[in-house]
Amino acid sequence: MKNLLKKILERKLLSGAIAIALVAGSYFGYTKIFSDGGIVRYATAQAQKGTLIVSLSGTGQVSVSNQVDIKPKASGDVVYVGVKNGQEVKAGALIAQLDARDAQKAVRDAETNLESAKLSLEKLKEPADTLSTLQAENALAQAQQSKQKAEEDLKKAYEDGFNTIANAFLDLPGVMAGLQDMLFSSTLGGGGQWNIDYYANIVQNYDDGVALRLRDDVHTKYRAAREAYDKNFTDYKSASRFSDEKTIEQLITQTYDTTKLIAEAVKSTNNLIQFYQDKLTERNFKPVAGSDTHLASLSSYTGTTNSNLLSLLSIKTTIQTSEDAIVNADRSIAEKTESLAKLKAGTDVLDIQSSELTVKQRENALLDAKEKLADYYVRAPFAGVIAETDVQKGDLVSPASVLAMLITRQKFAEVSLNEVDVAKVKVGQKATLTFDAIPDLTIAGQVSEIDTVGTASQGVVTYNIKIAFDTQDERVKPAMSVSAAIVTEAKPNVLLVPNSAVKSQGGVSYVEMVGGDDRNIALAANASGAILKNSPRRQQIEVGTASDEFTEVTSGLNEGDVIVTRTIQPNAGQTQTQQQELLKIPGLPGGRPGGGGGR
Repeated sequence: MKNLLKKILERKLLSGAIAIALVAGSYFGYTKIFSDGGIVRYATAQAQKGTLIVSLSGTGQVSVSNQVDIKPKASGDVVYVGVKNGQEVKAGALIAQLDARDAQKAVRDAETNLESAKLSLEKLKEPADTLSTLQAENALAQAQQSKQKAEEDLKKAYEDGFNTIANAFLDLPGVMAGLQDMLFSSTLGGGGQWNIDYYANIVQNYDDGVALRLRDDVHTKYRAAREAYDKNFTDYKSASRFSDEKTIEQLITQTYDTTKLIAEAVKSTNNLIQFYQDKLTERNFKPVAGSDTHLASLSSYTGTTNSNLLSLLSIKTTIQTSEDAIVNADRSIAEKTESLAKLKAGTDVLDIQSSELTVKQRENALLDAKEKLADYYVRAPFAGVIAETDVQKGDLVSPASVLAMLITRQKFAEVSLNEVDVAKVKVGQKATLTFDAIPDLTIAGQVSEIDTVGTASQGVVTYNIKIAFDTQDERVKPAMSVSAAIVTEAKPNVLLVPNSAVKSQGGVSYVEMVGGDDRNIALAANASGAILKNSPRRQQIEVGTASDEFTEVTSGLNEGDVIVTRTIQPNAGQTQTQQQELLKIPGLPGGRPGGGGGR
């Protein structure tokens, strides 16, 4: 270009000023004649439907729902420590034990004193007439016989219970083996494919994923049944007819629960195979012959498990009935004993009352001694995690000593909000939590508590809210900084535009809309914006809710309309610099002296 203009000047085809202007334009390369550097560009976007989520943010710290320093109620040497840092414990778990020999002796002495007071009371009582005494004694004997019979019935019930368990384990191994072979052998599809996968895969294209969900349900329930069965069978083999009553009762309950889980696995398997047959039959396909065999086996398994459930439930009821009978018999014995004692009372009423008061005092002394003995066993007041412990066997401790710190596993975020934001928050609203110390972790939660009374500081009122975690993550520690985004409103399927696209004038909202051929140009443009043939037209709209990024448009736009989000103006500074450089060129108005031309 420079050479061409030079030749033009040499041939005097153009005046000096014009030629110099052309040379200057070529030299700087940014004039409106040869480039688009001075043309306005437009950044655009399409109006689209989506979910408008309105949220507000707050910061705070992670807390736990409960935290306590565990201290002993007595002084002494530690003889046992049952926990360590980070250990999870249940309510009532033994944390530590102190040397309790003196307290145990106090309990024994209190028991002896109580027995002595009772004997003294009996000596004060004189027998009544022979007939009345005999009748009262017979009534007491009958109550005792009732208790004895109830105890014998209970003993027999435990024997019958063990027989019922044994009968169940004659049936359950066959059911579990049958389920194992039915689900995880490859007799149907071949190619190493399990039968359970064959049933699900063969019809998955016809059922919108129902078969796969049924298969997953079978997997889940079979695994639960298998785990319970294996544990139950091991416990059964460890027990015998000579096991104590508590062991047999627990084994009955365990076997009943295991049988229920197996029954659920059988039912779930039957649902999968029946669904497979129904779907193939609907499409005039013939199910494999093995599926009928499997359904027949499952029907047999159902009858087996139902029969065992009834038997186990029956024996549980029998045991409970016998235990209740013993309790009732004890009450009757206590009543008959008191009646007989009153009948035999012949001593002065005041003496008897004094002796009875002594017995009561000795009973209270025994209770006090037992309570003091319990103080030497330090237990967890609630279920949680041992956050800190520094006690060792042999340490001398007192009620002022902290043996351990116990915190609950449940954590929550305590976030502070101002009075404007807190008015928009309600219990139960969802929230998203992030942590400065764990950048890659996001936890969902929901608002569980809102302060009723705020705290004023320097004229600003703030309220604390608590956000419960939906899931617990071991990396999150108490006192960590947390940021919360609380969803105050969610509007699905609404027309949305970026906030930068919405303008207002005179109380009327509008956007600048791109139409015609310019629409395609705008859609094809990159991040630097589009050069439009025509200026965008103003389109009046009505707006609804707005979030930090988007505004809801209730009327005036349609989905897919292209709107202007930002106008990119030419670089004013660059244009001014170019003009100043042109003014320095000789021959141009305002330029340096010299130059010019003529023909």
